[in-house]
Amino acid sequence: MSQLAANVSKRLFSLDVFRGLTMFLLIAEAAGFHHNFTELTEGTAFSGLAHQLHHHPWNGLRFWDLIQPFFMFIVGVAMPFSLRKRLASGSRSAATKHILRRCFLLFAFGVLLHCVYSHALVWELWNVLVQLAFTILIAYALMNLPHKVQIAVSIGLLVLTEVLYRVYNPEAPYAQGHESFGSYIDMLVMRLENDGYWVFINFIPTAAHTIWGVICGQILLSNTHAKEKIKPFLIWGSAILILGFAMDWLNITPIIKRIATSSFTLASGGFAILTLTLFYWAIDVKNNHFKWLKIFSVVGTNSIFIYLFAETVGVQWFRDFGKIWTEGLLAPLGLSENLIMVINSLFVLFIFWYITYFLDKHKVYFKV
Repeated sequence: MSQLAANVSKRLFSLDVFRGLTMFLLIAEAAGFHHNFTELTEGTAFSGLAHQLHHHPWNGLRFWDLIQPFFMFIVGVAMPFSLRKRLASGSRSAATKHILRRCFLLFAFGVLLHCVYSHALVWELWNVLVQLAFTILIAYALMNLPHKVQIAVSIGLLVLTEVLYRVYNPEAPYAQGHESFGSYIDMLVMRLENDGYWVFINFIPTAAHTIWGVICGQILLSNTHAKEKIKPFLIWGSAILILGFAMDWLNITPIIKRIATSSFTLASGGFAILTLTLFYWAIDVKNNHFKWLKIFSVVGTNSIFIYLFAETVGVQWFRDFGKIWTEGLLAPLGLSENLIMVINSLFVLFIFWYITYFLDKHKVYFKV
């Protein structure tokens, strides 16, 4: 989400690809692929794969549960690069004003997206952009502190989450359908609860994702040898991944994405760090800057724009626009409705992707 300067982007192509792939998957959902692929594969050998493209209903972890943590983590990784570029041409106060402006816009965009979803003026704060506005502020406030302090604060946020939920409802702090501290805050702030059990205060524990991303970004910016950068990533990524799953397996705290339990934050954060490590090693360390990877990297160059575009105009106009052609051309061939809809979603996804490719080719970047 934070755009990298051209020279940094070339040197850390892996971050562009990681961010672009994450955004590619997000706009694929907006194109309708996840839903239509699930409908097509229901009852087949591929149904299990299709379910991985949807959030787990409660206690458990699916692939799609990792996308938001990846998104928030990548923002953190990019922040030191973006800040260094701004400090090279301006003051710290100017950089701070930019961060405040960015967070305000992200918050506003997140609220407005819920208005689009509801086709009415609503006050709902569950969107990832709203969450991100808070996690960026928290991570930015800690950026100049030693890594040990940043890690300690991130752990403190997870402990705080545990305490708040357990004190509010000692008997069933994480039981589905029971009133939780998260739903209590939602009623205070928004006067309503989410049907899918999402809660506004998820930004408290998931701020750890952005903080950990900042630490990783600072390490990547250091003059340390590449192998020395990878080593702590592997150690800490594996450690918090194992810890998160252990808390779930030992019935200490269940892994629940919808309320961002501490075990979920740890496990998903571990996956994020290890995925960054894999991309960094395979692309930058091994110098495998394959041209075909641009398929994904271009999507990340205008990440906020294409996300907002896909979630608004894309969902409301382009799906039906694509169906004019896909259904009109393929229905006479006898293809099933479900298969046509999958093809339609891929067609719409291509349109989304081509927009980012066109903008990147002409060096047009919409920055927040």
